[in-house]
Amino acid sequence: MKRVVLKLCIVATILGFYSCQESQKTTGKNTWVKVDTVKSTTSQETLQYPAKVRASQEVNMAFKVSGILQQVFVEEGQRLKKGDLLAQIDSRDYELLFQAAESEYLGVKSEAERVMALYTDNVATTSDYDKARYGLKQITAKYENAKNQLADTKIYAPFDGVVKATFFDSPTVVGAGMPVLSLLSSDMPEVEIYVPSSTFYRLGDIASYRVKFDFCDEPIPLSRISVSPNANANQLYAIRLALPTDTEVHPAVGMSAMVDITFNNGNNHTVTIPASALFCQNNESFVWIYAAGTVTLRKVTVSALHTDGTATITDGLATGETIVTAGVKSLRNNQTVKPLRPKSITNIGGLL
Repeated sequence: MKRVVLKLCIVATILGFYSCQESQKTTGKNTWVKVDTVKSTTSQETLQYPAKVRASQEVNMAFKVSGILQQVFVEEGQRLKKGDLLAQIDSRDYELLFQAAESEYLGVKSEAERVMALYTDNVATTSDYDKARYGLKQITAKYENAKNQLADTKIYAPFDGVVKATFFDSPTVVGAGMPVLSLLSSDMPEVEIYVPSSTFYRLGDIASYRVKFDFCDEPIPLSRISVSPNANANQLYAIRLALPTDTEVHPAVGMSAMVDITFNNGNNHTVTIPASALFCQNNESFVWIYAAGTVTLRKVTVSALHTDGTATITDGLATGETIVTAGVKSLRNNQTVKPLRPKSITNIGGLL
């Protein structure tokens, strides 16, 4: 704050020296001053983070069983429909296991049904009935497992998308759960950023997200999908953001971008005034309040000076008040003044 006040004093001294010569005119006892109305602004802060475009879904496809990779039916970059066959391993051993399990299942099932029928007719004992019932359950589970293993020798596309990469060629031996290829969904891609803990703990203050691409002039608003609750090795938190569904911009996966995050600083409202209205006394900032033909000194708190010649005031001024914006160094408290008329656009130089 001391640096802001010191900077303010230097700026105000320079502006006051020139403005008092141009804007202050004295006719008899009347001092002419330039005035302006205090304007309200909402205190906001914008931070920018690098971003990457990522697919809404990215999965590695693998077999649930091991075996020799027989064929991969797709290539990198190929577009897919949900349910398309992607790859297959040699299924001969699994077909034999299924046939054996099926034969055993049919035999046990037939015997179990016979025993259950006898039990219904009060011919078979309860012990025989229980053995038949539990034996049927056991062989059914074995049969279903063999059938599932045979079906798992093929993998299919779980959604519409595109093949990102294939990792093996036939006849490679692949293990269960070993990724064979990678898929990207064809839905609208997402934007992902990583933010530090200082931003993570201010998620409730975020007013908006906007992304900027090199190929697009206008920023695009984003909506937040999710936030990672855990930081990565670099102590950063991942935020996933969605592009609007009606946007005509369709970035490719992997593109770089910049995301602007705008924060609302609570309910704090500030006012903006011309920096020329400020002057310093004893390392404190003051302005002149104009009302009913006189000026009154008032202390204010300056939070920032901007390159456009304005200053942000956080305390001491209210929206709609009138302040003196030129010649502030030559005034005294309760002095009678007259406001200068605003410059006319059509009467340049005041000749008419």
